[in-house]
Amino acid sequence: MPVSTTDYVLQELEDWKNLGVDGHFHAKNPWMTYHELLADQMAEVVGALPSEVVVMNSLTVNLHLLMVSFYRPTNKRHKILFDYSPFPSDRYAIASQVKFHGFEPEESMIELKPDGDGEIVSIENMQKILEEQGDQIAMILIGGVNYYTGQAYDIKKITAMGHAKGCIVGFDLAHAAGNLQLQLHDDGPDFAAWCTYKYLNSGPGSLSGCFIHERHHGNSDLPRFAGWWGHDKKTRFLMGDEFKPIDTAEGWQLSNPPVLSMAAIKASLDIFAEAGMLNLRTKSTLLTAYLEYLIHQENDTNIGIITPSDPTQRGCQLSIQMKNPDKKLFHYLTEQGVIADWREPDVIRVAPTPLYNSFEDIWLFSKILHAGLDTLL
Repeated sequence: MPVSTTDYVLQELEDWKNLGVDGHFHAKNPWMTYHELLADQMAEVVGALPSEVVVMNSLTVNLHLLMVSFYRPTNKRHKILFDYSPFPSDRYAIASQVKFHGFEPEESMIELKPDGDGEIVSIENMQKILEEQGDQIAMILIGGVNYYTGQAYDIKKITAMGHAKGCIVGFDLAHAAGNLQLQLHDDGPDFAAWCTYKYLNSGPGSLSGCFIHERHHGNSDLPRFAGWWGHDKKTRFLMGDEFKPIDTAEGWQLSNPPVLSMAAIKASLDIFAEAGMLNLRTKSTLLTAYLEYLIHQENDTNIGIITPSDPTQRGCQLSIQMKNPDKKLFHYLTEQGVIADWREPDVIRVAPTPLYNSFEDIWLFSKILHAGLDTLL
């Protein structure tokens, strides 16, 4: 949690206590427009125009809302190409959208597969699928960084390949936003969504970010689920019967913003704005390379790193795969004060995050890791 989060949230509690409903207009940061305070800084984090970004809802909710607009299957083109071993919520969301449109997941869902016996999906593998089935694929929806392997995908190349085959292209950036230096506007995907409680440090269950490329903003034929906060701001409170969407990503909003969560996001984004994604990415690359070096230095046959060694194909995550899956090592790390992640069935995910991890942290972790390997395995 950023140290400043307490003050940011307490400010809104004070305004709520003292102003009640009038906080919408007279709070220090009026609630009515609070989400607008996040647009510029969030756009900077993901490399977008402020008009292309909005913070709202939670991640899977936003993926569903975006698929309402962008997954428009036909009898000929109804397939969705999705990530290898995706986060389960993405798989559930995609399958339910497919079924909602009257198709069968077994026929309409194409999961990327790694090359050979490894865990990495090559761009050539994706290209092959698109060459063979591109005219049947309505949408590509994959992670910016695979949550299991830590592989970072080339958003620009994948978007270009997908568009060349007439596919809509979207990304789940849960493990990429605040981790990689993204350029969503220039790379050109149709949409993206990400949570803010991983690398963006905004608290448990906090709101999601959403990107809709500006080329779609004026498309009145694009279907969407509508709510009053997406309605034209000039006439929103006239309470008219006809929905008139805001001509930006804000037009996908449904409800007025939950300010307490947004205050925590603002606290984090102010730090990201001060640090700068270029600086963070530079430090991240060095930290992760140092961690990789220290793990390899011990040459322990009980573990291996499945995350690509090429810095351009990963963020700050390294996925340490157990040769004989056993959570004893993970529990040992936890007992020693290391906060890591166990990814079923056999991966310990370690992420030296540049905002708050140091090179000394990496060195200490390697000592603990190898002590655990010597003791337990």
